[in-house]
Parts: sequence; structure tokens; C-alpha cells
Amino acid sequence: MTRTERWYRAVWRWHFYAGLFCVPFVLWLSVTGGLYLFKPQIEAALYAPYRGVATGPSSDLAPEAIAAKAVAAVPGSVLHKYVLPEDRRDAVEVLVGQGAEDVRVWVHPQTGAVLHKVPEEDRLMRVVFRLHGELLAGDWGSALVETAACWTLVMLLTGLFLWWPRGGARLAGVLYPRLRRGRALFWRDIHAVTGLWITLGAAFLIASGLPWANAWGDYFRQVRTVTGTAAGRQDWSSGANADAVSRRRDDAGMRAMMSAHAEHHGMAMAHMAPSPAALDAVVRRARRLDFAAPVEISPPTAPEAPWQVRSQAENRPRRDSAEIASDGGLIGVERFADRHWIDRTVGYGVAIHEGAWAGLANQLVNLAILFGLVLLCVSSMVLWWRRRPDGELGAPRSLAPLRHSWALVLLVMTLAVFIPLFGLSLGLATVLEVSLGRVVPRIRRWMGWRTAA
Repeated sequence: MTRTERWYRAVWRWHFYAGLFCVPFVLWLSVTGGLYLFKPQIEAALYAPYRGVATGPSSDLAPEAIAAKAVAAVPGSVLHKYVLPEDRRDAVEVLVGQGAEDVRVWVHPQTGAVLHKVPEEDRLMRVVFRLHGELLAGDWGSALVETAACWTLVMLLTGLFLWWPRGGARLAGVLYPRLRRGRALFWRDIHAVTGLWITLGAAFLIASGLPWANAWGDYFRQVRTVTGTAAGRQDWSSGANADAVSRRRDDAGMRAMMSAHAEHHGMAMAHMAPSPAALDAVVRRARRLDFAAPVEISPPTAPEAPWQVRSQAENRPRRDSAEIASDGGLIGVERFADRHWIDRTVGYGVAIHEGAWAGLANQLVNLAILFGLVLLCVSSMVLWWRRRPDGELGAPRSLAPLRHSWALVLLVMTLAVFIPLFGLSLGLATVLEVSLGRVVPRIRRWMGWRTAA
């Protein structure tokens, strides 16, 4: 019994510490994630003034002329991406930039007038994306969010284990809350029932978000490199700093190609890419590919390199890409189905995570899970505040030991191995608990450790 109680106390402490640490982050991630779920609708409203701007029978400008207008609107920039408009009446979006800085420019397709321009990282949904994944703090913010996400996973697993119905429990208080049995039972049921319903979905959202995390994402890439499964270009963000390095590298390559083209023709460096006419030819070919919108066209970054055409559809399984020569000849097409199975799996996971895989239904299901996480946080704080021992911060005392607690401990240990940053934080928490408990007995009493065997 003593051994069983020790494991059970360990589970209780992990659940309590995970909740104590995670609650602020879960609330933050739920709010920012809920906003980002509706990115398509929000951006459609924000950029509505730049749709349907073309009127009358006037012919459209050539893509190279539109790109030149965008480049001229941002001194010192070069063309980074040309975005095919979904409707010929819409303003053309062109990404230009210098180094790692991208600016999105909306150009009237008939007059060439610059209707709007904004730094790419200052767009509302880009800010929300960075707030959600990095707290706008780069790699350190990403590491903090990743740690909180992993501890949230532990909180969900341990909570499900602790509250799992046993001994012929009835449906009330398990599948639905008892709302008229007093406040204490009300908050207990809200916490337990909510956790029971959302744990699977919340665990999926956490797991599908890990490839974006800086530490785990790098660990994932290294494992894929060692195992020979890292084939092709990664189709998800590696963090703000890594993305900036990639943009800076591409910008340097595009400028080098421009310089080589200018020297070849004995002329001063132009603003446009290797050949202005090349963009026209590439755009004509790209339109015939009928990729899912939005479709981005990027200039070459090295000698003899092709133009890159990539679908950036919100639903990632619809993302195809192609390579096109400067004369408009199609070199090759890569469909989503052609990618490595790991990339396809991550692609589906990211699409579901962002609410893009099944449209509005996907968004609403994810929103319900996020609402459930908020409800878990609020109810956990109420339960802790009502049950906390006098003069202590520690977890509520266990009522009775549970069988097979060691299995959950083993699962947490497995997570620590496969998610190194979580393993590091778990080891640090264990060392602090043991060392502080021995060196400073008052802290041990305050944390409520005196009953731990």
C-alpha cells in the first residue's frame, strides 16, 4: 500500500504542478488560437477593400509591370513573391523586401496604383500567429510555449487518470455535470466532465502543434535527417528566427541573380528579377496549373535554378508545387500525395490544428475544445482555492490510492524521452522538489510535501 500511495502522490503532484504552471499559458494559447482559427474570415474582412477593384473593359497590366510598381513602392527592395489573384478584378498582392524583411503590396491590376502596403510581420494574423507560438519573444518564447504545452499534456493525462470513473460510477458526474447539488459538487463535475470530453481533442491539438516548436521541431528535423526521411522542403514554420534566416538567404540569392543578369546585359542593376519577361511567361504557365489559391511565384535564387510556384492553401493537403523555367516551360510538379508520408501526416495535423481541413465544422470543433480548456482552467482554480490546505500551496491530499499509478508514471517518463524540453523541465522540477524539501523544511510544508512517501 505504501508503494502504491507513493506513485499516486507522484501523479497528484504532477497534475497539480502542471496545472499551476500551465493555467496562464493555456488561457493565452486558447484565446490566440481561437482568433487564429478564423484567419480566413478575418483576413477576408480586413482586405475586402482590395477585392473587385478592376472595372470596365480596360486590359490588365503585365505581371512584370505590376511587380515593378510594387518594388518601386518600397525603395531598396526586390521581388520576393508574386501572388496570383483569385479573381482578375482583385488587386494583385506582391511581396517585396530587403534581407529578412518582407512587405506585402496591393497593386491595382489595371492602373498599377499602389492601394496598400504593410510589412508582412505586422499583419494582424501574423502578429496573432507569433503571439500564439512564441509570445513575440523568438526562440525563448517558443521554448516557454513548448514547455507549457507539454506540461498541459501531462495535466490532461494525469487528470483523466485521477478522475476516471471506477467502482460502478453512474453517468451523472462522469458524462454530464450535476448542476443542482451544491457549488462544491458543481465545480468538481464541471472540471471532471469537461476534462473527460476534451482530453483527446486537446492532446491532438498539442501534438499537432509541436512541429512548429523551436526545440522539438529541431529535434524532429535531426531525427529525420539521421533516419533519411527528410525529403523535400519543409512546409511549416520553424520559428520566427529560422524563417528570417531563410528569407535573408533567399533575398541574397535573388539579388545575386539580378546582379548577374544586369552585368550580362551591360546595364545598371535593375529592380526586377533575372528577366522581366520571365515573370510574364511563368505567370501564364502557373495559371494553367490550377493550383489551390493563394498561389505564390518566387524568382530563382541560384544560376540555372527554376522559378518556384507553390500553393499556400489554408488546407495543406491541397498544397501542390511546381518548378517552371524562365521561358515558361514546366519542369516538374509535386503533388501533396507525392510527399513523404511523414510530411503528409504533419500536413494533415497542421490543417486540422488550424481549423482548415474541414472548413467551418473544423473551426467550430476546435473552438469547442479551446473553450473546454478555458473551462478546465477556471474550474481548476476554483477547486484549488476552495480545497487548498490552510497555510499551504500544495496539491489537495489524496483520498485513496489508485491501482496502476505506476503505468501513468511510466507514460510520463516516455514523454520525457521523446520530448526533450519537457524531460529537462521535469528533471529540474524533481531536483528542486527533493533539494528544497531537504534544505528548507518550511518550503516543504508550504508546498504540502510532508505526506509524500
